[in-house]
Amino acid sequence: MSGVELYIQDEDAMTRLGHAIAAQTAGHGLIFLEGDLGAGKTTLSRGIVRGLGHDGAVKSPTFTLVEPYEINGLKVWHFDLYRLADPEELEYLGIRDYFADDDLCLIEWPQQGKGYLPQPDLKIAIKAHNDGRIVRLLPFSTRGESWCVALANLT
Repeated sequence: MSGVELYIQDEDAMTRLGHAIAAQTAGHGLIFLEGDLGAGKTTLSRGIVRGLGHDGAVKSPTFTLVEPYEINGLKVWHFDLYRLADPEELEYLGIRDYFADDDLCLIEWPQQGKGYLPQPDLKIAIKAHNDGRIVRLLPFSTRGESWCVALANLT
């Protein structure tokens, strides 16, 4: 599968997409989120985390680099690498440990960690388009492909 392209009308639709992605991942895997500032990466991440059952705040980890969530026995790690000065800093964070247990890892600005991040199951690229967003889902694993097949049915 080459991927799925979805038109997302507004913030509510982005949140609903996050819920659908959460259902497909069942709280496991590695997802990269790419797009310009304000594209909707954090909104989509918030939808995924809430779709897994988190009721509290889901804030952008821009300054903390990672926000942890424990939801119904699952661990979710939400990264924002925008302010990372050097990808090597990820080694000091123990980045590999976050991927060891197949927890769900959502990584905004993954290009900032190039060379230190494993290949994702799914890359999500978000671009502004008219009044909404074009969201492109690109699988990089068998699991990512199965998610894309299921999510393609949203259109």
